[in-house]
Amino acid sequence: MNTTMHTTGVHVRPELLTVADTVARDKGIDRDEVLEAMEQAIQRAGRSKYGHEHDIRAHIDRNTGEITLARYLEVVADDAEIENEHTQQPISRAKRKKPDAEVGEFIIDPLPPIDFGRIAAQTAKQVIVQKVREAERKRQYEEYKSRIGEVVNGIVKRIEFGNVVVDLGRGEALLRRDETIPREHFNNGDRVRAIIMDVREEQRGPQIFLSRTHPDFMVKLFAQEVPEIYDGVIEIMAAARDPGSRAKIAVMSNDSSIDPVGPCIGMRGSRVQAVVGELQGEKIDIIQYSVDPATFIVNALAPAEVVKVVLDEEKNTIEVVVPDDQLSLAIGRRGQNVRLASQLSGWNIDILTEAEESERRQSEFQARTQLIIDALDVDDVIAHLLVTEGFTSIEEVAFVPLDELASIEGFDEDVAEELRARARGYLERRGEELNEKRRDLGVADDLFEVEGVSAEMAVALGEKGVKTRDDLADLAGDELVEMMPPLLKMSEEQANEIIMAARAHWFADEDAAAEDAAEDGAE
Repeated sequence: MNTTMHTTGVHVRPELLTVADTVARDKGIDRDEVLEAMEQAIQRAGRSKYGHEHDIRAHIDRNTGEITLARYLEVVADDAEIENEHTQQPISRAKRKKPDAEVGEFIIDPLPPIDFGRIAAQTAKQVIVQKVREAERKRQYEEYKSRIGEVVNGIVKRIEFGNVVVDLGRGEALLRRDETIPREHFNNGDRVRAIIMDVREEQRGPQIFLSRTHPDFMVKLFAQEVPEIYDGVIEIMAAARDPGSRAKIAVMSNDSSIDPVGPCIGMRGSRVQAVVGELQGEKIDIIQYSVDPATFIVNALAPAEVVKVVLDEEKNTIEVVVPDDQLSLAIGRRGQNVRLASQLSGWNIDILTEAEESERRQSEFQARTQLIIDALDVDDVIAHLLVTEGFTSIEEVAFVPLDELASIEGFDEDVAEELRARARGYLERRGEELNEKRRDLGVADDLFEVEGVSAEMAVALGEKGVKTRDDLADLAGDELVEMMPPLLKMSEEQANEIIMAARAHWFADEDAAAEDAAEDGAE
């Protein structure tokens, strides 16, 4: 951009640089931002004096403090439409002032320095204060945005409806009531320590949100108290909290010669007690982490003893068997111990006593035995042998390799062949019965054709009023799981896959409609 300017209308105010330096230092913002705010204030005063329709600009020399005030006129072609005669000028007129003027450059007319009146001075002050505040907010947002997850110390400034406003020195933060530990109370002037959970840029300025209940707060406190964690020798792998009551952390040592639990506890419990004190007496269980889920969950359920563990990776569930007298200890008060262990490990934990597990297994054994007796028309000895060998369904008997079935003690190839034939005959008859029942219930063929839906499942859905593909597609995963009888148990993940398969035609219809719309648009 070419500009032409005369050197009149200059006003030297070196004290402005001193003021800018002081404000920048006090507010922690850039000196140029303060000077830009001053320039805008002078511009506003100039427009108030000479007319708001003019393009009046001010400049403060960064070295001398000289103030230059001028009016800018853009040079446009003679045949161009003049949008604002106060800010634009045809080139023919511009050449009278500057013979070599060109389209696109600015003719700059210097203006005399402004003698600030009371109103003008007040306006200028407001502009400067506003711009400095905006710069301060921007600096505060950038500073604290990078500190999310950091533990900070502050002083309680005021309390609003149970929410605590904390002065962090270079900004204010909000500790909401639901992020404070239950039963803790703050007064103005109290020191408070919390973790920065979020920083948001809002209209009224950056909002810094703190938390004292998040598991990461406890993790950071341990890192401050335990040098081995800070140095990375010991690593905190997971943490779970019931704020103000109880917590669990899982620790692992990267040095095989160092026990991860001992250093976290400290001499006579000094380190863990420092964290407990900060968390208002919250009891903390320090657990050794293990990559083996079963071992890890056994550790997580401490102090309860565990007799047996059964994992179901498909359902992300683990069954834990404990002695009868350990059940209440394993579950904890109001389910606290098992809930924290579940949060810590990421597994759904079902706790059974030895008596309950024995009773359930016996019941399952009897149910499977009776199913085989009824389906294959065999005596209970053969049925017991099949169940003991791990056969849980008629499908397994029908399609197992013949040599595997014949290898069972007391069986030979003839017996194995006969069992397979009976199993396949039963499945065929059962399939015809279920299809007939499905049709009697009014279950549409399109539902039965959805991938993952068996005849048994179609009948179960029909009995619950789900009779079309769209009915199935409208369900949520947990609703489908609840509709299934015990023999058709499935995980929520499996249920979601079936529902998405049922919805596939919806997306196909949407794609087809979009293609038709695109073709119509092209025409």
